Amino acid sequence: MKILVLNSGSSSIKFQMLDMSSEEVLLRGLVERIGLEESAISWKTDGDQHKKTLQIPGHKEGLSAVLDILTDSEHGVISDFNEIDAVGHRYVHGGEEYKDSAVVTAEDIPALEKLNHLAPLHNPHNLVGVKAMLELIPQVPNVIVFDTSFHSRMPEKAYMYALPYELYEQYGIRRYGFHGTSHHYVALEAAAMLGRPFEEIKVITCHMGNGTSFSAVQNGHSVDTSLGFSTMCGIPMGTRAGDFDPGILTHLLNTGDFTPESLHDLIYKKSGMLGVSGISSDMRDIEQKAWNEKDKRAQLALDLVHYNAKKFIGGYLAVMNGADALVFTAGIGENGWETREEICSGMEFLGIKIDKEKNKVRGKRVDISAPESRIKVLVIPTNEELMIAKETLELTQEK
Repeated sequence: MKILVLNSGSSSIKFQMLDMSSEEVLLRGLVERIGLEESAISWKTDGDQHKKTLQIPGHKEGLSAVLDILTDSEHGVISDFNEIDAVGHRYVHGGEEYKDSAVVTAEDIPALEKLNHLAPLHNPHNLVGVKAMLELIPQVPNVIVFDTSFHSRMPEKAYMYALPYELYEQYGIRRYGFHGTSHHYVALEAAAMLGRPFEEIKVITCHMGNGTSFSAVQNGHSVDTSLGFSTMCGIPMGTRAGDFDPGILTHLLNTGDFTPESLHDLIYKKSGMLGVSGISSDMRDIEQKAWNEKDKRAQLALDLVHYNAKKFIGGYLAVMNGADALVFTAGIGENGWETREEICSGMEFLGIKIDKEKNKVRGKRVDISAPESRIKVLVIPTNEELMIAKETLELTQEK
């Protein structure tokens, strides 16, 4: 069964074609600069890289170009569209209406449009991709896989904020969580590495990239997570502040020097590691300054990330009454062995101890636990596209 996985952004589309009989990626690529000059589509198959520059005024034209590449007589991987068994779409926000991935048709568009306000920078573009595929190859089923779904069964005490209850009833103000597809994938892989049923293990998953979120996973789903109604809270990230006293915002507004728009820009784009270090949002740049040049603000930025990570791990151990595994994933989590070492240091009392030599790996699936560690510490590269394809396969096979 062949699944086409799409991630439609504002001016780009990431795509992969997978053969789910072997979980092999047949072709992957990127449409970029949609609606701009020098639009292009690039793709890779059989180890060969290709790129084509062409006019792509909109997502429909971009996806039409993707379909042309897939069926190209020289570089394609299918002979016609009938070989595409289903299309899986990455979709950021499902609100409370969509607690699971779903097969969608044109009749679902109005309901999906009502979710746009919850993720205005992402959902509208995700929806454009869905609409385009419904028009281009209407005979092929479409499945949307929400980043929020894996967190949708959190207990009420975990997702509610101590705000007037009417805000939840009228505006849907609650903790939703994000990166759910990644958390789901690595938690499943952790169960496989432990040789135990997924529904029986307790795992803390640490998705650490330019955006970061930690989740407590128990009974086969997320029971708590560090991101909330938005993608700003939790652990400090590349440019996002993470948790801080919201009274700071009202204070700054009352000074008259800030507007709601400038405050939004401040906490999303100018804070986090960039704001504290004054150097970069990239962990590698900050580490270089901190370690090689002994830059105090760079070291402080690193310390804030490590310290807050420890707090969330400790909190989730309390919430679940222990854990079977701690998993690191995404760009920093998979490659930053120094970050993993710092976060895990001093947590022996909680049952977490790594083997420092085993830990010195980047981008590999590996158990880095010390023999005496009661909690397994694992590095598992995430694969959101494969997780989307798996859920798409499961739903379309059911139908």
